Amino acid sequence: MKLPENIPAQVRLALQEDIGNGDVTADLIPENRRSNATVICREEAILAGTAWFDEVFRQIDPTIKISWNFKDGDTIKANSILCALSGNSRALLSGERAALNFVQTLSATATLTHQYVKAIANIKPEISTRILDTRKTLPNLREAQKYAVLCGGGKNHRMGLYDMVLIKENHIVAAGSISKAVSQAKILHPELKIEVETENMDEFREASDAGADIIMLDNFDLISMREAVEQNRTRQKASTHKIKLEASGGVDLDTVKLIAETGVDYISVGQITKDINAVDLSMRFELA
Repeated sequence: MKLPENIPAQVRLALQEDIGNGDVTADLIPENRRSNATVICREEAILAGTAWFDEVFRQIDPTIKISWNFKDGDTIKANSILCALSGNSRALLSGERAALNFVQTLSATATLTHQYVKAIANIKPEISTRILDTRKTLPNLREAQKYAVLCGGGKNHRMGLYDMVLIKENHIVAAGSISKAVSQAKILHPELKIEVETENMDEFREASDAGADIIMLDNFDLISMREAVEQNRTRQKASTHKIKLEASGGVDLDTVKLIAETGVDYISVGQITKDINAVDLSMRFELA
């Protein structure tokens, strides 16, 4: 789980948004007063975002000391103390909200991802379906949320529009056909993986014949998914080009296991980054 390189920039923007030209309420506290604080997690969760939390206080006051009891990816029980802090009272108060916002949001993504991963664990020995994220992320937090997905046991899909060719319905219409779109992609971007979104078995077969690396089965019913998986297995016995299958659409915690049981390689879930409920955290202060 490699940390994104843009954490300082993300934190800088968050602090500018929150503090602006100064924390007028923190000014009420004597300038040299010191406090201790603890962060408590009020519900069971998967932790993510500790580096962002640390960076908030590093930028406000690098003398603040933080001691973590857990690391990213750990399972946290309700009412656990995540970390202890000590330092200048004004600095702790000014950084509190931004620091908690990062951890509560990223832990929410990690926690929901973990729920999906757990739901499809140990189905059959021959099935190794992985949960994928999407580009349906919070603005300016894509790398952070994709890191949180890894903390929850998921796998990252493409980061943006630049690191994989993903040919969707409108691309196919504009290009003329799936075959034409894939052929052009191989010419223009031979170094990149090519994925094709398909909506029925005819499109699936065309994408397979065209040589896609990944085929998305968009809103396929379970019967069609099984058919696609079986046809792909048969095809791969006679070919060195291996195609991965990704299920997408209609995925929730009630359906994800049934989808995984079809044998697809991946299940992409937009919910894990866009439909999240912040983990309940609180910071408690006492004078040093």
